[in-house]
Amino acid sequence: MATPLNLQDQEQLDQLKHFWKQYGNLITWLVILALAGFAAFNGWQWLERDRSVKAGALYDELDKAVQAGDADKTARVFADLKERHGSTAFAEQGGMLAAKLQFEKGQLDAARASLEWVATNATEKQYQWLAKLRLAGLLLDQKKYDEALAALAALPSDADKAFMALAADRRGDILFAQGKADEARAAYRAAYDAMDASLDLRRLVDAKLTSLGAAPDEPAAGATAPAASAALAGASK
Repeated sequence: MATPLNLQDQEQLDQLKHFWKQYGNLITWLVILALAGFAAFNGWQWLERDRSVKAGALYDELDKAVQAGDADKTARVFADLKERHGSTAFAEQGGMLAAKLQFEKGQLDAARASLEWVATNATEKQYQWLAKLRLAGLLLDQKKYDEALAALAALPSDADKAFMALAADRRGDILFAQGKADEARAAYRAAYDAMDASLDLRRLVDAKLTSLGAAPDEPAAGATAPAASAALAGASK
């Protein structure tokens, strides 16, 4: 037999009924939305993991094709990787691998296309910068000097010092190939000054400067300090 409610219990029950009548629908919808959001978040995480696994599998396939020296298969797998997972880190890394093999196989137009894709679509800035730097080197090999300089000029002003030093060195190579010795000296000097003293590449830049009659321990011939600074900045304009 049910125990009768006392007056205080009855008042609390009436208040609860009134509260639920006024806010029950709102609370129900908030709970439904919270559960839906939780489910959506879990679903998104699952999709991201699934996408990452599939992109990683394609990248592994591409890497094996590169190791085997199979340029045709590399191009096919990279095309799939771009189409299906173009916004992942695997795609930008795959582009750099594909470009390397394509260059080694003499497929310069294909290598250029791969590097240009990375430079335009990579989500990591460092991959964009590296792609532009390697693209400039490829264009230098093709004697497309103006295009090579344009690739370096596409480097943003916020690129870190190490990349700007590498860009200045590459710019010096291009200018030297054009017969512009004074401008090449300024670019090499800017690269030398910006590089860490422990880098082996710095000694190579030292040799380039010395061969141009501007050893680093001497004032750079025809290149004042402002000119050297301008050479370093030239790759970011």
